[in-house]
Amino acid sequence: MAGSESTHDVFNQSPPFADVDLYALDRPLAEAVAANGAGGEADALSAFGRHWGRAEMFDLARLANEYPPKLKIFDAKGFRRDEVEFHPAYHRFMAESTAAGLHGSTWLADGSRAPAPAEVARAARFYLVAQTENGHMCPITMTRAAVGALNVQPDLAAQFVPKIVTSAYDGGFRPWFDKKAITLGMGMTEKQGGTDVRANTTRAEPDGEGYRIDGHKWFLSAPMSDAFLVLAQARSAEGSGGLTCFLMPRFRPDGSVNGLRLQRLKDKLGNRSNASSEVEFVNAFAWRVGDEGRGVRTIINMVQLTRLDCAIASAGMMRMALAQALHHTRHRQAFGKPLVSQPLMQSVLADLALEVEGAVALVMRLARAFDRAADDPAEAAYARLLTPVVKYWVCKAAPPFVYEAMECLGGNGYVEDGVMARLYREAPVNAIWEGAGNVMCLDVLRAVAREGEASRAVLRSLAEAKGLPGVAATLSAVAAELAAPDAEAQARSIVGRLAQLAAVEALAGHAPVVAELFARTRLEAPHGFYGSAALDDAQAKLLLDRALPA
Repeated sequence: MAGSESTHDVFNQSPPFADVDLYALDRPLAEAVAANGAGGEADALSAFGRHWGRAEMFDLARLANEYPPKLKIFDAKGFRRDEVEFHPAYHRFMAESTAAGLHGSTWLADGSRAPAPAEVARAARFYLVAQTENGHMCPITMTRAAVGALNVQPDLAAQFVPKIVTSAYDGGFRPWFDKKAITLGMGMTEKQGGTDVRANTTRAEPDGEGYRIDGHKWFLSAPMSDAFLVLAQARSAEGSGGLTCFLMPRFRPDGSVNGLRLQRLKDKLGNRSNASSEVEFVNAFAWRVGDEGRGVRTIINMVQLTRLDCAIASAGMMRMALAQALHHTRHRQAFGKPLVSQPLMQSVLADLALEVEGAVALVMRLARAFDRAADDPAEAAYARLLTPVVKYWVCKAAPPFVYEAMECLGGNGYVEDGVMARLYREAPVNAIWEGAGNVMCLDVLRAVAREGEASRAVLRSLAEAKGLPGVAATLSAVAAELAAPDAEAQARSIVGRLAQLAAVEALAGHAPVVAELFARTRLEAPHGFYGSAALDDAQAKLLLDRALPA
């Protein structure tokens, strides 16, 4: 039939957002990296951004999530295996991330901190990788953070840390001492306790060169790791007993498989490429890490680092959602002009871009505090107070942000063919892992109460941006509410505004115009849904050009 060919042509669709330089296209990231001391990494980060922005990497991410891990409890003859099988794409991502040092570049082989700007440089890479495939970052971040806990036990650190920091990956199922490279996981929560780990019932008793552990974990993350940090109640006639941290290898010192009985893999909303399991410990061997009864204090050395990574990854996912939305609307025509040129769509996109500006500036500023904490008490206080603040706000912001970006793509965003659906399923996980929102808020209140003058000094440092709209009034209100009798009931409001104050301060040094817009639309005149901020045409275009050059 005449003219029938034209009705079957595919047009007015955006091309894939792939084969791009994820770093060079992200001006807010580049500026934040430079402002926090890692500007010398620009060329290396651009090469990294090109590598992780390749179409091949996005396709591998699709495969790793479409073919999730499988639990193999028994072999064909009925012998227990307790192994998890992954798609080759997962192992490829693990190899890529370890080669880039995302699991170990912030440590030296002796367990000491790598010099600045190791944290900022790694954070930038972590942020970029999360945009492509976030699931495999779970064992990456746990392996990196485990060093913080292992350092409490120097004899174990001397054996394990050199195998952690090497830039290699070995996914084989065999004893850790026969491998050149290892990964570590963790198991804290139990059925009856959740966040309240002091309710844990798993018990540990001295046994030869270590302890014998019996019990269970409701969540054991990355169960194919070579060893796990776990919490258990120590029962020792000689020691003090109580909740204690242990390092449990998958294989005993004699080379036999340890008593970790995997019960099932969690069927999760997102985070599909990564395995999370329930496990029973049956006469499992483990070494003690730190003193008996000091398990929480020992493990907090690890948790601070994993919380930082949760915030970085959430900011990275927000960035990818924004890039997808902006890329699509620049190519999609509606009512005679590109969607991005429609005033209402432009307002939504600009508001989203402004939110990412605050998030990336804040996580990079926090990474700088981790870089400098060992030598600068003010930076150590900043890291102690702001880690739960930043984790709370950025991770809470990610799910509604990704949804709004998805809506910019219309039906194309809601189907599984692209990346938006995967981002949307993935977005909530970091707000739950390593302490959900209420836990973060309570941690902030404890930090203010315990740190005293150090915390007040951090609050005063945020006042350096007091010339910007709403900063002085918000800071005064937050300080008063922190001291009020009902501070706990108001903690979410307090912590959210504290995060926005910190974002303004982080932006002010390197992006003063953006800092002013963020302060005016978030502090002085808070607004509701994205797109309702009072941004004029010039301001909107500035933000969109910074977010993704046309």
